[in-house]
Amino acid sequence: MVGTSVILVRFFTGSERIFGHINGKTMMMKHWYPVLWLIFGLFMLVPYLGFAQNTTKQIGAKFITEEVVLDGKLDEAFWEMAETGSDFVQYFPTDSLPAKHATSFKVVFSETTLYLGVRGEAANGDYVVSSLRRDFGGTTNDNISFLFDTFSDATTAFFFGVTPYGVQREGLVAEGGENFNNTWDIKWQAEAQRYNDHYTVEIAIPFTSLKFIEGSTSWRFRAYRWNIQSNEQTTWTQIPQNQTLSSLAYMGQLNFERPLGRSRSPFFLIPYINTLAQQDYAADTDQQDFKTGVDAKVAVSDGMNLDVTINPDFSNVEVDDVFTNLTRFEIRLPERRQFFIDNNDLFANYGNTLDNIPFFSRRIGLVRDTLGNLIENRLLGGVRLSGKLNSTWRLGFLNLQSAADDANRIPSYNNMMLAFQKKVFSRSNLGFFWVNRQTLDTDESLNPNERYNRVIGLDYDLASADNIWTGNFFVHKSFQPGDSEGNFSAQARVNYDDRDWRFVTDFVYVDEEYRADLGFVPRTDIFKNGLSATRRFYPRDSKISNHSFQLLGVNFWRVNLDFKNTDYFYRATWEVNFTNQSTFSNNVQHDYIFLTNDFDPTRTPGATPLSGNRGYSFTQYNAEYASNPSKLFTFSGNTSIGQFFNGEQYSFGGQVGYRFQPWANISVGVNYDGIRLPEPYNDADIWLGIARTEITFSKSIFWNTLIQYSNQRDNFGINSRLQWRFAPLSDLFLVYNDNYFTGTFAPRFRSINLKLTYWLNL
Repeated sequence: MVGTSVILVRFFTGSERIFGHINGKTMMMKHWYPVLWLIFGLFMLVPYLGFAQNTTKQIGAKFITEEVVLDGKLDEAFWEMAETGSDFVQYFPTDSLPAKHATSFKVVFSETTLYLGVRGEAANGDYVVSSLRRDFGGTTNDNISFLFDTFSDATTAFFFGVTPYGVQREGLVAEGGENFNNTWDIKWQAEAQRYNDHYTVEIAIPFTSLKFIEGSTSWRFRAYRWNIQSNEQTTWTQIPQNQTLSSLAYMGQLNFERPLGRSRSPFFLIPYINTLAQQDYAADTDQQDFKTGVDAKVAVSDGMNLDVTINPDFSNVEVDDVFTNLTRFEIRLPERRQFFIDNNDLFANYGNTLDNIPFFSRRIGLVRDTLGNLIENRLLGGVRLSGKLNSTWRLGFLNLQSAADDANRIPSYNNMMLAFQKKVFSRSNLGFFWVNRQTLDTDESLNPNERYNRVIGLDYDLASADNIWTGNFFVHKSFQPGDSEGNFSAQARVNYDDRDWRFVTDFVYVDEEYRADLGFVPRTDIFKNGLSATRRFYPRDSKISNHSFQLLGVNFWRVNLDFKNTDYFYRATWEVNFTNQSTFSNNVQHDYIFLTNDFDPTRTPGATPLSGNRGYSFTQYNAEYASNPSKLFTFSGNTSIGQFFNGEQYSFGGQVGYRFQPWANISVGVNYDGIRLPEPYNDADIWLGIARTEITFSKSIFWNTLIQYSNQRDNFGINSRLQWRFAPLSDLFLVYNDNYFTGTFAPRFRSINLKLTYWLNL
């Protein structure tokens, strides 16, 4: 795709009830019982799905007292004495051969710091590095990366990576390696040296930047390398290609020469000041503002952090990509605000991403105005306590207070979530949560149904030791004023995924009256079943690394319509991964949608909508290609053609990019969706254009510009952000936003703000 999301699957949300009524109360119908029995039956099978995990590879970390000069040269005497980790094996293009270009590393530690030294052999000195900006993309940069499972739970880990140019990235890994979040920031250092046939890296990670149990003598650990210039990915511990490279199921062990001390971090204070000038041309208003606030981070124990924010400001956060939406449903966008990132999986990973997320942090700080438009709602402050209680228990507590907006008749809400997670068996987790959104506003004009919404739930995440068996089982229930019975949502999903085959079966139920005001629930009143089978192939002596065929079928039944099969789609897909890292995929998909209400997919004001209370059946062909990301010039393309409801649709898109290594990246992309419907319905030509520039003047000064055009949203927008990291995790931002109506190119909204943040260690 072209740096955006073009969603082509179409469903419908209804509002009918799925409960019978007795004395004004609700009770579950008999249709719900089989789902409960299925969930608990599969849950009982879990203890028998674990297998032995390979942790035979080990490396020792030598204790040192010498002073370390971090320069990337690895010329200190203690590096010669340290144990060496080597014998990397390929993950790509194969997963069974030794690495063509060797990698070796060593680990030492002092009272305060963990040090790593790396040597990476290379074909030549033409290293691939897309930019000098921190938090680089792993797929477009040569780099060496490390995973530290400091609690040895095989579920969560810290991640650190460095390029041959010494550019750093760090992140949090959750869900056994499936959830990778590189928006987390912490203090650490790295330097690198480049040579014609190899590069060296020296890394210093303060123990105060990590969390672990006092007295630890070993961690689960793994190193892996992206050798983009040679189209090779290698890992210290072998991983089959059906698993992710960040999987925590396949780890080695790091043994410390002596027990570690306490991991408690110092007290961090992060104040900011922000000046803002903005003008809303559509509303004919302008505003000038000066804003201050502060964040604080306090180490409560070896594994627990307390985060406090007062008058938070997120004006420097990167803007979202614009997307074309041809569905009836809201599109979920990622959380980028730093306050919500640390231990984010403790709050965000309940439910499932497609049908029911009980807590979605982007709901906090965004509300609907009196016209139904999405607007920012100021946050007064909040706290978050999260982390490890011990090696098997985790705790998360979050509480934020939003401000009242009298002009839009929005009261002040308290937003809270409490979560506990317990590791069970080898890598599985059992979790309980409680979400509460409530206002104490006594204004009688407030809709009584909006005074509070509560959701409680129990989730079980299955993961066998080798990650071949995974799954998700949950039961959630919501409570709102005058409506506390029923309101359930549940799921039972099991995946089997070995090197050659992948099978998935999924059952989901969402009650029509289930509500999660702080969550993401695209549709209610559904019973859903999904089945898929995938076969992978690994040709030898071929330009293809691997390819796969997949069959997928998903059905939706409306429980309140006597289990009417209102929606389904069936898809056949062939995907190819080439040895030069380019990819190709294509599929044929057949959809059936029963519209219970009228719907206009073109979203044309005043247009005649498609008639409700009838079904529509259509078939489409889709294809995508992406070129080798290691080249200076890159390109991708996609197309879709076929039927669309009672008409036809043709879509195409593409993106071209060029890298002025390592100083600048430029890319331009376009997407077109052409919809042709019979009379009296409207046709539509929907265009989406995106242009990006990323300039890195050094490893501390970055300038990013994003230009987006969407005639579906009637908006042409420019976002330009200049960032100077003048000290570790301390930044000066200059952010400019400019938006125009696409029809008349008249100004719509314009703003500029200057923000300073400083990270204080106290």
